[in-house]
Amino acid sequence: MARCQVDYAGRLTAHLPMATRVLMIKADGSVLVHSDGGSYKPLNWMSPPCTLREGTTDDGALEWTVTSKTDDTLRILIEEVVHDSSHDLGVDPGLRKDGVEKHLQELLAEHPATLAEGLTLVRREFPTAIGPVDLMCRDAAGSSVAVEIKRRGEIDGVEQLTRYLELLNRDPLLTANGAVRGILAAQEIKPQARVLATDRGIACAVVDYDALRGIDDSEHRLF
Repeated sequence: MARCQVDYAGRLTAHLPMATRVLMIKADGSVLVHSDGGSYKPLNWMSPPCTLREGTTDDGALEWTVTSKTDDTLRILIEEVVHDSSHDLGVDPGLRKDGVEKHLQELLAEHPATLAEGLTLVRREFPTAIGPVDLMCRDAAGSSVAVEIKRRGEIDGVEQLTRYLELLNRDPLLTANGAVRGILAAQEIKPQARVLATDRGIACAVVDYDALRGIDDSEHRLF
């Protein structure tokens, strides 16, 4: 923690006048300048890889010069060090989120019939030239069904599934029992996405994640 002045020069220039701030140097080499305001976002920062050189100005003041690989420069002039401490945080196991797309995909792969009656799984992460389809399934009539899974169903998800369907419907093996149809599965589907999906013949499945873990089919609605 220090009373400091910060000047950034690179794609643009920015100046923070002298004030008390938190200066954070992380083990990955990044340098961040925080204040009490601005929520979690730093006022200014330099992402790794970068180098930090400690020196003094002509009048003897402490100055840090942080330089990125693109020669952007962050100069921190330190008037007074209020508090200085170092801590080893150890290995971080990473953020674990509950209910993200991967977990939804795993659960729906185990119970595809919660999306549509008679639906069975063919393969997870079905490969295509433009990326993998989350679930490739087959309905009771033997037709192929591509399932795109999102936490929140928006227009981008509909567009993504549309591109998959256009490609999949060129494959005679997949269309042997009729055209490949699509299902957009999400915990929440925006009205605009639902309208666009309906216009393109794509079904929308609203999935209750908690109910899915308990496998209560009444909690899953297919529109």
